[in-house]
Formats: sequence, structure tokens, C-alpha cells
Amino acid sequence: MNKEPTVYLIPSTLGKEFNPDFFPEIVKKVIETTYYFIVENEKEGRRFIKNICPSKVQSTLKIYKLNKHSKTETIENYLDPCVEGNDMAVISDAGCPGIADPGAVIVEKAHLMGFRVKPLPGPSSILLAMMSSGLNGQNFAFNGYLPIDKAEQKKTIKALETKSAKLNQSQLFMETPYRNVKLMDNLMGVLSDETQLSVAYQLTQSDEFIKTLRVSLWKKTKIDFHKKPAIFIIHKKN
Repeated sequence: MNKEPTVYLIPSTLGKEFNPDFFPEIVKKVIETTYYFIVENEKEGRRFIKNICPSKVQSTLKIYKLNKHSKTETIENYLDPCVEGNDMAVISDAGCPGIADPGAVIVEKAHLMGFRVKPLPGPSSILLAMMSSGLNGQNFAFNGYLPIDKAEQKKTIKALETKSAKLNQSQLFMETPYRNVKLMDNLMGVLSDETQLSVAYQLTQSDEFIKTLRVSLWKKTKIDFHKKPAIFIIHKKN
């Protein structure tokens, strides 16, 4: 047992392809020595653990599920293993726990209970997209998912474009993969021709795509990213 129980935050793969090169040795060491895991989806969580540490005996793992449907009372005792002196690890379905991810509620709880929180390195679609966009990495904001309603979505897009110009701030957002094409259509219909738009999808996967163009050029460009996880970034210069 550790004198100071730790809640480890372990980034997961961004797609179905597993590439061990994206995960440093410390991730393997933590998974080797940890037996309590909080995951979004048990099947995906177990698959990731097995990929990182094939020798890990799955039957020895204690899995706690945490997703957008989890009720507050359900997760109330999730950190009990830490209370008993054990380490725990939080694993997202894709990317970093706590970033566009329900794991944030556990991290908040860990801080309130006085446990050590330790983030581990790994892929983040948000940061990878921003790094590769060529847009303003000194001043950017992540806006999560845009409204589903078409009219509300268009209104939000215009507001983000205005905010970008006013603050010289790149605006990042995402969409449920099967709605990518509809969002792209709305972006083309709302954004000014001179606004820059970066689209990055399937990051870290073999069919990875990253491109930044003015909207006027995007209108002449066709991409096929239906059902492919994507990050969108807009930036309008004042």
C-alpha cells in the first residue's frame, strides 16, 4: 500500500488502431501495479489495459464505470479503494481523462478528499489539432460540442467567429462523428470567406488528416470524414 494514494489519469488511444509508441514506459508501469480502474466503457477499458500490459490478469481488475449516464449516487464510493490506501487509474475511451470527458468529476472528488492526482502523458486530440493547425497557439479556447439544432448551431458558429476576431483567439470545437458533414455544411454557410478553418480527423491513425485553409478554399475542397472523430478550429483575423 502507498502512504499517499494516487489517482492516475491515463490517456487512451484516439482510434481503433493501437500504437504503443504514443505511450511512455510510465503508463505501462502504472497499469502493471494498479488494480482499480475507472473507465467510460468496460470493454474498451479492458482492451486498452490488455494492449498496454498483455500479461495483466484481467480477472484481478476491479472496474468502475463512469460515463455521461452515471448518476451522482452511483459514483459516490468510487474512490473507496484510495481511502483504503490503494492507487486508482482513470482511463477515457479516447484521449485524456477530464478533457471533454466525464472523468473530471472523479478528479474533482480526488482533490476534495486530499488524494494525489497524477496526470500521465499520452495523446490529446485537442492539443494535437491545435499544434498542427498553424493557428494561434498562444490564445485559444475549447468550446466542446456545438448545439445540435441547426439554427442555434449557426448562431453559435457566428458568435465564435466574432469572438475569434475580437480576441485574436482560435476557437476549437468538436462534433459527434456522424454529424461531421452537417457541421461542415453549416460552417461553409456561416463563416466569412477569409476566416481560416482547420479540420483534423483520425489523429494518430493511419488515415490521419490535417488541413488548414481559408473558408473560400474549403468550399472547393471535398473530404470524406463521415463517422470519423474530428476537431474543428476557426480563426478570423480582425
